[in-house]
Amino acid sequence: MDKPKIVILTSRKWNEWIAKDSTILEISEPYLITDKNDFTIENLNKINPKYIFVPHWSLIISQEIFNQYTTIIFHMTDLPYGRGGSPLQNLILRGIKKTKISAILCTSFLDSGNVYCKEDLDLFGSAIEIFLRASKVVRQMIIKIVKENIIPFLQEGEIFEFKRRKPEESDITISPLDSIEKIYDFIRMLDAPGYPRAFLDLNEFRVEFSEVMVKEEGLKGTFEIKKKEYE
Repeated sequence: MDKPKIVILTSRKWNEWIAKDSTILEISEPYLITDKNDFTIENLNKINPKYIFVPHWSLIISQEIFNQYTTIIFHMTDLPYGRGGSPLQNLILRGIKKTKISAILCTSFLDSGNVYCKEDLDLFGSAIEIFLRASKVVRQMIIKIVKENIIPFLQEGEIFEFKRRKPEESDITISPLDSIEKIYDFIRMLDAPGYPRAFLDLNEFRVEFSEVMVKEEGLKGTFEIKKKEYE
């Protein structure tokens, strides 16, 4: 029996390994797409995948694609709580320590599709550490969906929507950070490639913070000073 073809669609480097994972290769024929120019209906028709799995993708997926191919998005909240953008940052800002990754069907309405499965995810550590941990969970969920041919079910519960964060909201001075723990959370939640790091501006310079750790005497981390860029 032929193995089903699947597409792994991601714009983040830390998810690319999933398409090369040995267990994934045993049960399916995976194709990795990381460039928006390759994610076209013409290319997908050549592959003819059973599933398109989306660990991370910031662009709109066209209706033409998700109507023709089963497209499954992985969202870092216990949906329908936390529909919308910047889920990791919104969760940490609310003091949430644990969440779920929801595997949902892509539809025309943001994060509202039927649910294939949910798995637990801890939110300790830096953003990149959490994303790496999440990629392992997503791998397991893909294997489960492919092997078990899961039928998705309706989302249940009260809808709560998150707002996508803007780069200027990484300014550490405009947030109500009234404790060491809140400062620590603010810095760590933005500490991943491709995200605007926590910063403060000093005249024409910008100080960016990363690799933060909690010590008895306070916080320890790394900072980088750059000349501010003006539009």
